[in-house]
Amino acid sequence: MFDWLWKKKRNEVEEFPDNEAAFRHACSIGYKPLIDALIPALVEEEGELGRDGERTFLIRLASAPGRGPVTLWSCTLKESPQHPKPGDFVGFRIVTIASDLPEQYSLIGYLACRLDPVLVEGKGWRVAQSYTPANIKRALRL
Repeated sequence: MFDWLWKKKRNEVEEFPDNEAAFRHACSIGYKPLIDALIPALVEEEGELGRDGERTFLIRLASAPGRGPVTLWSCTLKESPQHPKPGDFVGFRIVTIASDLPEQYSLIGYLACRLDPVLVEGKGWRVAQSYTPANIKRALRL
């Protein structure tokens, strides 16, 4: 009689052949830049190692539909156990939005994880590997 209470809804899984196809799909979905959001991005090239140990990368960030991807420089945190390679599909974590800077420089954040080219309905992109150090805790927002 109460079987419907215990039935788990199966989330639809959409797999993509490669990172570029997953990124194109992420751009078609559109993402709004919000604080603490994880926005899909594609790593274009590796930059230099910073003086504090952070690694910099040129990335293309998925944005609102019709706007096209936003190109910007980002980094991993200095205690990061791993780092991405060019061509990787990654998640960019927004820490703050600097409204006093030009739009292309206003998003301040870091590369938080590598994403699999798999989109799970209701949950988002599947995380393959975290680049966030263990000592960094996400803020609890109520």
